[in-house]
Amino acid sequence: MYEGAVQDLIDELGRLPGVGPKSAQRIAFHLLAADADDVRRLVDALTQVKARVKFCEVCGNVAEEERCRVCRDPRRSPTVICVVEEPKDVVAIERTREFRGTYHVLGGAINPIDNVGPDDLRISQLMSRLADGQVTEIILATDPNVEGEATATYLARLLGPMGLRVTRLASGLPVGGDLEYADEVTLGRAFEGRRVVHG
Repeated sequence: MYEGAVQDLIDELGRLPGVGPKSAQRIAFHLLAADADDVRRLVDALTQVKARVKFCEVCGNVAEEERCRVCRDPRRSPTVICVVEEPKDVVAIERTREFRGTYHVLGGAINPIDNVGPDDLRISQLMSRLADGQVTEIILATDPNVEGEATATYLARLLGPMGLRVTRLASGLPVGGDLEYADEVTLGRAFEGRRVVHG
């Protein structure tokens, strides 16, 4: 335990995902030793991201305007929606340059252990996007882990009766992994080999 402000900083850093107590302590002491200008740039970046970045009113991706870059792009096909868990997954898929449709970011995955159910995700917003009948295919690109599979299965059952083509990314992605860590070739092959999901 350290005194006052140092311990407060360690505690706050420790609340970040993937940052344990030792990492929080290392980061805190790095910041203490860093040049004041470097720290000021970090503070400015954090302040700016909170002030300027919001979530796209259409798909839920991060955006600095009402709509994200993908939703504003007239070259994207409005007939295919790729459903992902988080904005970082959009970035991972965009790196492949294989997908030309639009996205829908759920904001997580079904996870009963963490009390995350279907109502906690952006599923109702997805259903609203399907109301006009323009969408013909939904690609379920949730993570290939237990929570991602549960979410994909739930969505497949929900969307199946609507007469849409519902597909899931093919093998090639490691089970238990995260999309953001998949390389472009693996993720590109998974897109090419996606399969129909029966609910």
